[in-house]
Amino acid sequence: MMATDEEVIRKRLLIEGESGGDDRRISNLLKTFVKWCHTDQTKEECTVTYQKMLMMLCQVDFATERTQLIHQMNIREMSNYEELYSTIERNIKDAHQQINACKTELSDAKRERKNRQEYDTLAKVIQKQPDRKETLNKLQELDKDLGELNSTKESLEQKLEDRKKQFHVLISAIHELQRILDTDDGPQKLNTTSDSMMSESMDTSLTDK
Repeated sequence: MMATDEEVIRKRLLIEGESGGDDRRISNLLKTFVKWCHTDQTKEECTVTYQKMLMMLCQVDFATERTQLIHQMNIREMSNYEELYSTIERNIKDAHQQINACKTELSDAKRERKNRQEYDTLAKVIQKQPDRKETLNKLQELDKDLGELNSTKESLEQKLEDRKKQFHVLISAIHELQRILDTDDGPQKLNTTSDSMMSESMDTSLTDK
């Protein structure tokens, strides 16, 4: 019970503060005034009671003024707290905006760094490749070699065609010799025909060269 009473008194003091006895002062003043009005007293007692009531009235008036001052002070404090709260809210909002701006800058910086790395990698790959002038020179050399190969091919094809013609003439001569051998004209015609075919074959060879 003692602990509970102490807690009640402590809470009451925290709530009422120093103005907790104002109601009692006013109540005592009213009781004294009523008693003073309805009680027969001597002049000295009336004077003492009157002075006592004046003192009590001064205390009540002082307490009232003090309460008003405290109330005004509380209003000013509330205004200050509201202004402080608004300032804190603005600071928090500004901090959030700065954080978002920093996040955006960080994201842009990461993207720029990634692009720069990709650019460096691509630049290294390009540097490893031959330049345009060197590539054109190689293409010209390849075109020249291809032209020479085509010329060689045409020359070889022409020689092959000539050899085919010579071979055809030779086969024809052999067939003619075989036909002559199979006839009854004798060695003289054979020699004449052989000389003629050999001369034709030689002429064809000279023409091919």
